[in-house]
Amino acid sequence: MTRKLFLDSVAGVSASQWSFRPAPDRWSIAECAEHITVVEDMLMGLARTGLSANAPVAGPEIRANDEKVLAAYADRSSKAQAPEPARPTGRFSSRDDVTAAFRQKRDANIAYVQTTQDDLRAHLVTNPNLKADPYQVILMMSAHTERHVKQILEVKSSAGYPAR
Repeated sequence: MTRKLFLDSVAGVSASQWSFRPAPDRWSIAECAEHITVVEDMLMGLARTGLSANAPVAGPEIRANDEKVLAAYADRSSKAQAPEPARPTGRFSSRDDVTAAFRQKRDANIAYVQTTQDDLRAHLVTNPNLKADPYQVILMMSAHTERHVKQILEVKSSAGYPAR
């Protein structure tokens, strides 16, 4: 669902709309799209770390957090600072390049989820900001995309957004 949501949100966006920033400290649609695409790989990499036999074992209390994970990552009411590797830097030269990269990454991730025999619930992914199983990290991918599609829609509704 969020694959389509994202692709629809950037379809038909003109060059001036693509690069429009509502304020100096706010991202353009291009920057949001780049961030979504870069984080796609980062989250899948994080999920895979939880598949290691060396990862801590996940208990049933972790599974109870699925809905909280989805809600927290999609929520735009609290702003967060993207980690340095996930910040937009102009990695893609055009809307077509970033959407092609996103499609390739998301399609590969969907194929993995649909065919994996890996136990996505067995182990934990942990770092100072996270305690989740790989399944939940994959949920984060979808919710993260939803969060930034909301941001794209905010850009589109901003004062001064170009008509074309």
